[in-house]
Amino acid sequence: MPTAPRLDRLTSLLTGLMPRIQIRHLGDLADAATVASDAADCLHLHLVVAGSVEFDSRDGTQTLSAPAIAVFRNDQAHGLRPLDDAPCRVFCAEAFFDGPAAPLLLEAFDTPLFLPMTAAMPGLTQTIGLIALEVESPRCGGGVLLSRAGEILLIGLLRHLLSNQILPRGVLAGLADPGLARALVAVHTQPAAPWSLEAMAETAGVSRTTFAERFRDSLGITPRRYLNAFRLTIARREIAAGRGLKRAAQAAGYESPAALSRALSRVANEVAS
Repeated sequence: MPTAPRLDRLTSLLTGLMPRIQIRHLGDLADAATVASDAADCLHLHLVVAGSVEFDSRDGTQTLSAPAIAVFRNDQAHGLRPLDDAPCRVFCAEAFFDGPAAPLLLEAFDTPLFLPMTAAMPGLTQTIGLIALEVESPRCGGGVLLSRAGEILLIGLLRHLLSNQILPRGVLAGLADPGLARALVAVHTQPAAPWSLEAMAETAGVSRTTFAERFRDSLGITPRRYLNAFRLTIARREIAAGRGLKRAAQAAGYESPAALSRALSRVANEVAS
């Protein structure tokens, strides 16, 4: 009897994130460094590949020893400084997100994450090892390799967070729930489909009431608000790309340009008030 295909919980999310990696520092961390808050949609990834680093933020001070990863959202100013006399080497990158799922993911990173990687998944461990080797012994083509490795590091990190259910709320917490994951993947893949609460609950394989409660507990918002936020971000990006209200409405699943215009005005009024 054929088995059902395994649900890919991350591909549709990554497609909706459109991540791109920019390396900010690699190699020895000789002196203290400060990272200011920024308005761009991104995560700061600091991979400690050798030695120990002390991180300071408004949430306090945390020390990480290699191998380990610290993650800060763009609005979380922070500092890092090397400890001890042993060489301290880091790989520091920014993961920018240009896709419509970016705000939904970034909401979950409301506090910095400090993650020892001594017991990471094998794929993530191999990526960290590859980055550490390139940082410690730079070779030809290293910049290109590290950019690609940074993308793989991000995917491995999201897998790690998802598998270990490290984030208690947000889209990754929802994807950790098998039923919610089926509905979220479907919404991410087909945002313009006529999604009702009943349709999402049926996709999840649970009752409407159970789905609504589990969704709100895991993601912190109702299914309707999540869907509306996702669709509005899609529409805004279509408009910003010069495709007009009609095409934006079609891409985001609104009945008409007028319906999209009303939704945009409603959100603008909520922000203004």
